[in-house]
Amino acid sequence: MARTIDLNSDLGESYGPWQMGDDAALLRVVTSANIACGAHASDPETMFRTLTLARDQGVVAGAHPGFADREGFGRRLIPHTMGEVERLVATQVGALMGAAALVGTKVRFVKTHGALGNWAAAEPDVAAAVARAVKAISPDLAMLAISGTALDRAGRDAGLPTFSEIFADRGYLSNGQLVPRSRPDAMLHDPEEAATRLIQFLETGLMPVVDGAPIKLDAVSVCVHGDSPGAVAMAQHIRRRLGEAGITVAPFLSQP
Repeated sequence: MARTIDLNSDLGESYGPWQMGDDAALLRVVTSANIACGAHASDPETMFRTLTLARDQGVVAGAHPGFADREGFGRRLIPHTMGEVERLVATQVGALMGAAALVGTKVRFVKTHGALGNWAAAEPDVAAAVARAVKAISPDLAMLAISGTALDRAGRDAGLPTFSEIFADRGYLSNGQLVPRSRPDAMLHDPEEAATRLIQFLETGLMPVVDGAPIKLDAVSVCVHGDSPGAVAMAQHIRRRLGEAGITVAPFLSQP
């Protein structure tokens, strides 16, 4: 049974006067933060503010690049060439690294967002393009990828420090990918159901799926979505239940 696990959440997804989620509250619960980089959400002030909050809470910061699609919140698949994927990722990660330099902290990892992440999870060519972009920026940047997917493999093939994650509040398919958000079984909304499933996974390494027998996955990090209704309560309940089960919550990467 895994006795230590990281909790990550997608944060910094507000922009201008529009607010998404409660970053300050979640940053008191999670140990890693996937921070939007200005494409699917965020802006320079939001990036700076979120990085500052993460630094002050001792939370490890990562970049969360996605499609440039604010209207669709990065959840619509937009066709790109592989070169365009590389540039899409590289420019977003670079923007967040620039903001981090002003804050006096570092971006330690990259985790793709939404439809871009799902595309990279399923398609080896897309996954390889993401990995090339990350490695071009810095071979010291880690990749955080959905366990057992093409992106997980591409990061390792590229020689990047690559770490696997699972999702506490998302349904799974038997191929290891997430249930599409268009389906009613895409999300787990009950905090106790999510916590019980997570603890059972950490005990067995087996993830229940909606279309077959449980599948074997590996993970050093667990994502709790920051944009879901009740996200803070979900994260707080999961962290409390992990503690009750004797599981330590700690970053999968150390602070610089």
